[in-house]
Amino acid sequence: MLFPEFMRWAARQRTKTLLIVLISLLSLVAFLVWLNRRKGGGPLLTWSRSETIKPVPLASTEVTSHGSPTPSIPVSATSSPANASSSTPLVSPAGLIIPVAGVRADQLVDTFSEARSEGRVHDAIDIPAPRGTPVLAAANGKILKLFESKAGGTTIYQLSNDEKFIYYYAHLDRYAEGLSEGQTVTQSETIAYVGDTGNAGAGNYHLHFSIAITSDPKRYWEGININPYPLLKK
Repeated sequence: MLFPEFMRWAARQRTKTLLIVLISLLSLVAFLVWLNRRKGGGPLLTWSRSETIKPVPLASTEVTSHGSPTPSIPVSATSSPANASSSTPLVSPAGLIIPVAGVRADQLVDTFSEARSEGRVHDAIDIPAPRGTPVLAAANGKILKLFESKAGGTTIYQLSNDEKFIYYYAHLDRYAEGLSEGQTVTQSETIAYVGDTGNAGAGNYHLHFSIAITSDPKRYWEGININPYPLLKK
């Protein structure tokens, strides 16, 4: 009578094995569901034959932290949207002039990547000049905003004619007579004068000049900063 006993034992073993497999599968499914929820939802499992590069969110720092509801131009490396670490932007304005009267290209110093307080990166170029030296429009464009910033002092936001770039001028002593928002200015036109307003430091007269790629001119304080230095050295 060993054969029937063996059959019953074998049946019990099969049942036990099936239960173990079923419990293991249920545990795996529960783990995948938990993991998916923790990651914020979406398909449990995905397969892809190619890897998609996702845009990198922008940080929000700059010397122009206004201390007001108007945000500042965000920090980004010498970059374009496609390559935030490239020293040569894929998109950049052409034909710019040095925006301070009398300054030569060989006098410029690249301060774009220099560190600033609170862990910030400069993301601009500083152009020293005596107080009252004319600040010139680096290109043709429209004056978007005249703004008094806690950090930037007396500032100007200018939109390029093609509406792709924001030119930012800070630490100004004063604006040119009659300058107003919405006004179209031409390259080399005097728009302001060098000063030390904002957090420049008393007597540290210079122009803080930055360029940002913008996708929405109405949000002139946002964009991807690119290095003005190589563009002004040409």
